[in-house]
Amino acid sequence: MAKAEFHKHQRVYVKPVGTWAVIEKVKPHWVRDVEEPVKVLYDCGLGRDFTTDELSAEAVEDSQVGHWRLMRARNKWQTAEECAHHPQPGSYPVVVTDAQNWGGWRVPGAEYDRDPGRIEHQARLIVHAPSLFALAERLVRSAQDDPDASSQTITLAKTAAELIRAVNARPDTSQPDDLSVD
Repeated sequence: MAKAEFHKHQRVYVKPVGTWAVIEKVKPHWVRDVEEPVKVLYDCGLGRDFTTDELSAEAVEDSQVGHWRLMRARNKWQTAEECAHHPQPGSYPVVVTDAQNWGGWRVPGAEYDRDPGRIEHQARLIVHAPSLFALAERLVRSAQDDPDASSQTITLAKTAAELIRAVNARPDTSQPDDLSVD
């Protein structure tokens, strides 16, 4: 017997595809003279139906975000002597978010040359974002589980919960980001 663990219009992480999707249809499979469906499949609009094991409602599993790392790419446009003021002359940071060393974050060479220290800091922050996100989730869970949590811990947990909601928000429902350039 199976019960539906997700509902229509719920946002879920589809593990085989590696993306977030919204459940369009819940498809229970019934058998005559049985009170509950034998199995439940979910149509997420991605070309096939998915089982409960292939979906996740809360967050991306650690295995999915654990491959983020900082790599160095060779600067093609400047020699090491021309960029001696860079933290690591002749290279720039590349944040890779996939196990096959592609996908992620890169910065234009001119922007890196303008303020290499700031870009290096951004790269380290992006690399550690999954760990910081997991820490925020643990803080929220800890505050929820501890009835004697201090007011300071509860305030921090509320702030963490707001950040988690902002990260998990669908682009079409969230507030527009500040796109101004400083």
